[in-house]
Amino acid sequence: MTTLFDPLRLGAISAPNRILMAPLTRGRTTRDHVPTPIMAQYYAQRAGAGLIISEATGISLAGLGWPYAPGLWNEHQVAGWRPVTAAVHAAGGRIFAQLWHMGRVVHPNLPGRGQPVSASATTAPGLGHTYEGKQPHAEARALRRDEIPGLLDDYRHAARNALAAGFDGVQIHAANGYLIDQFLRDASNLRTDEYGGPIRNRIRLLRDVTAAVAGAIGADRTAVRLSPNGASNGVNDSNPEALFPAAAAALSEIGIAFLEVREPGPDSSFGKPERPPIAPLMRKAFVGPMVLNSDYDGARAQAALDAGVADAIAFGRPFLANPDLPRRLAGKLPLNPDRMDTWYTQGPEGYTDYPMAG
Repeated sequence: MTTLFDPLRLGAISAPNRILMAPLTRGRTTRDHVPTPIMAQYYAQRAGAGLIISEATGISLAGLGWPYAPGLWNEHQVAGWRPVTAAVHAAGGRIFAQLWHMGRVVHPNLPGRGQPVSASATTAPGLGHTYEGKQPHAEARALRRDEIPGLLDDYRHAARNALAAGFDGVQIHAANGYLIDQFLRDASNLRTDEYGGPIRNRIRLLRDVTAAVAGAIGADRTAVRLSPNGASNGVNDSNPEALFPAAAAALSEIGIAFLEVREPGPDSSFGKPERPPIAPLMRKAFVGPMVLNSDYDGARAQAALDAGVADAIAFGRPFLANPDLPRRLAGKLPLNPDRMDTWYTQGPEGYTDYPMAG
């Protein structure tokens, strides 16, 4: 029987266990989105994960709408990431960079942004993050067809920068209502060109971005994250049971290292499922390792492996507060609770000060 503590091949990466660290935005960079020294300590503490997936990291200034979040579009950011990846490797770990374009969730009040772009001229609900606090989102404009080649270049450039910074690969963030998800789902994609309308068109940007990144750094160092079930940042779809298996099949053809699927459980405090799980349908369409995420504990994670619905589990909040999570799960040790008020602050409190077991 396969357990959480068995090794797993993820493309070019040999993971020593099946307990992955999910991407977790933490807001500890400079205002220029350059990683800071404290981030090396934070990630190295969690190097026992089978693979760390970094916090979401902007591919461009225009695509990054979170204060104090990292980027990978310039040399200063690459240089800032190098001590982080070196510290993870020195501790015996492996780390992918998650590549992020937030689309309509980028707030124009952030320096240098301008009007956000999306699949269509729509407005995200709720409030956007700025350095002056949360403010209502602005209407996005539709990304023009002639701008898409430049977007693909931004993804290629960020992926190459990730490897130059010492990352072992990248994960494309195509989930949670951000730009690629805004193209995927019909609530936000109202286009009538080859990037809108039927499912084969709405998955086109995902396919184009993934092929561009895989062509730049290798499919075996490229992964993707999707979130099929329920609205996220106001983005939803009328028929996800058809959309997301089609997306998974397209990614399977490219031959990516693994597919991560974030699908909230029935007791989730961060989004509720609207339908039965869609990941099993995606599993049938995707040839390669499948990683599931959201609301797992050790017992549920092992049950997912036993049922054959996943090859590994990505843990988010449990890793935030428990840097030695694999050891705790192996020994059935109690977990530290996380402190929500320190999730996005700039200091070590609630970041590098969570105790190891024992």
